[in-house]
Amino acid sequence: MKKHLVMAVVPFLALGCGDDFKDENGDGIADGVREPDNVTVVTPATPKGTISGQVLTSDLKPLTEATVEVTIGSSPAPLSATTDAKGNFTFKDVPGGSQVLLTFSKSGYASLRATATIPGEAGNVPLNNANVSFGPVTLTRLDGSLRFLLVTPQGRPAANVRATLEANPAGNITLENNDVNLSIVSTVTVEATSDENGALVFQNIPNAHEMVRYTGNVTSRYRLWVSSVDSNGDGVPESNGYVASYTASEVIAQGTTRILNLPPSRPTGAALTISATNVETLRQPTVPDVAIEPLRNMVRPGEPIYLYFNQPVQQSSLMARLTDEYAKESLPVTVALGNGGYSATIIPGNGVVQVGKEYNLDVRAVSAETGELYYDSGIFFGGDQGAVTPVSIAEARYQETSQTSSTDSQNLNPGERVYINFSSPIVPPAGGGVQVFIDTDLNGDNKVGTAPGEWGNKDGYPLIMEEPEHPYITQVSSPERPVFGIAKSGYSTRYVFTYSLYPKVLTPGSALRFVVAFSKLPINGVSGSYESIWGQPIVGDLAVSGLAIQPAPIAPPAP
Repeated sequence: MKKHLVMAVVPFLALGCGDDFKDENGDGIADGVREPDNVTVVTPATPKGTISGQVLTSDLKPLTEATVEVTIGSSPAPLSATTDAKGNFTFKDVPGGSQVLLTFSKSGYASLRATATIPGEAGNVPLNNANVSFGPVTLTRLDGSLRFLLVTPQGRPAANVRATLEANPAGNITLENNDVNLSIVSTVTVEATSDENGALVFQNIPNAHEMVRYTGNVTSRYRLWVSSVDSNGDGVPESNGYVASYTASEVIAQGTTRILNLPPSRPTGAALTISATNVETLRQPTVPDVAIEPLRNMVRPGEPIYLYFNQPVQQSSLMARLTDEYAKESLPVTVALGNGGYSATIIPGNGVVQVGKEYNLDVRAVSAETGELYYDSGIFFGGDQGAVTPVSIAEARYQETSQTSSTDSQNLNPGERVYINFSSPIVPPAGGGVQVFIDTDLNGDNKVGTAPGEWGNKDGYPLIMEEPEHPYITQVSSPERPVFGIAKSGYSTRYVFTYSLYPKVLTPGSALRFVVAFSKLPINGVSGSYESIWGQPIVGDLAVSGLAIQPAPIAPPAP
């Protein structure tokens, strides 16, 4: 018990300094001083005190020859002592006000560590050897065991699985000095690995009966961590692991052996889906009449298409097919699974993906857990989100349907359709549309701009988006079919108008110029403009010269 004596100290002039000051006993006070008349010779320069205590077993019997170490502040070397037959220990010359770490240990018992701050009064005038008591300190015998039988989600023994068990608390301190700021840690941590039968045994842990007796039913607890299980070594875990907590009283009531059914790595019955991908339409299918988000479905040329599944996919079950916007033929790709079947890469052939082109992708895979078949198709665009490419007209072509003889010059006749193909897909605004003008004399007055459809006139040919849903039809008897069913993206490179108004026949050639008048839209600006797949408004006119021929479908010969 610490004692205090209050005494008034009156400062005096410094006397008796120098060679007259001696302190051979190291108590901080000049030897021979009986009637203090000088603050310098009376006040200890370095106040010191004593730490003492008692170490007991959990049944409160003295624990002899237990090791007690004290680390003072940042001192690199701790002080060490051994308890006597009554479990007592003492440390002398401990500076008052210092922070200390006490470690209590003995073979066969749980270790205990405590940090504390020694009161600053220890060693102050007139008492230079004040005592701070720790204790009694109780340590728990490590004579307990706990056994688990690990079972995989498939009902087989979980062999060679690592696990960790923690028992807490495994010791305690009853502190007599209420003014000491104390923090206690006494935890036993043991690791083990299950055998071929799935038996997981933890030895040398605190006995559940002892833990309950001195810490109670609520605070005494065992915590278990079981690592992931991959019993067949295929890289796909059957279980991602397990965490559980048991009170000591539960272990006493239910016994020290228990069967642990490990949970599956994924919830049973969950559908195989794509959790993440750089082609979002594979994860969120397209909605009819709603344009997709191109920037979320853009793949750079040379970049793979990444897929991440919510559960592992069977090896060799992944299949991918790739086509362009018209879906006429398959484009070369290679596929590879990784991370135990949780991820996949689809790598288009060299030069297949080009900037500003639209592609269709079909993916099929089988779950390694449930055997469920996943299949879906998506749409993406070639390009870099951060590198905007201006839109231009790649080509104008017409479908020849008015050929009457082999000597027909294959001219553009009224009623024939003209396709304007842009360099990258664009989307029209909601309501209204752009018009096309022909920079030539259509009504025969030798002037350009006087008749509708002529460049310079206010009225032209309405340009309509005709997004492909299948390849161009060239054979009526056996029309071309898409490689797989494709959906509309809401964007397209293909737009069309019908040449009409006048019976004049036009001769295709480089002098025949078509102008798409984006600048003449009734509502200009971002909200009322056509947009590219990069989200850029198209507000300037685009032109193309000359026409290519798109042959009409060939009908079968008459019987």
